[in-house]
Amino acid sequence: MLTEFGKIFVFIILAGAFVGIAFFASMLIRPKRPSHEKNLIYECGENPEGSPWVKFNIRFYVVALIFLIFDVEIVLLFPWALTYKQFGLYGFATGAIFLIILFLGMAYEWRKGDLEWARPKVEKLDLKKLLNKKEESVTTKTEKV
Repeated sequence: MLTEFGKIFVFIILAGAFVGIAFFASMLIRPKRPSHEKNLIYECGENPEGSPWVKFNIRFYVVALIFLIFDVEIVLLFPWALTYKQFGLYGFATGAIFLIILFLGMAYEWRKGDLEWARPKVEKLDLKKLLNKKEESVTTKTEKV
């Protein structure tokens, strides 16, 4: 007689066996006709150019992660919107606090500049150039006098 954990263990073993058998059967049945076209990297029908090891801008990943974070949080608002009346003021306050935290996170990301796609280039302050400009302005003022 199996306990509840034993039944779960048997179920996991059967599921793993089913997946293994399915992979093995597909390996036996599938056609094996490799060609140059099949071995190419798929890029939406375009011919690949250059090395596949290209450095991507980190903004792609940052924007994707920010989207996922806020998207999941917005999805969590639907159950709250449907049931907050049942919990009264406590339910409303909980949702309001959640929305405030969500707004603060969005404001932080906006202030940090992660939501802007093309950031302006930050010029490094060069003290020598700054002093030269100051000296030039002083010399031009003295020449006028």
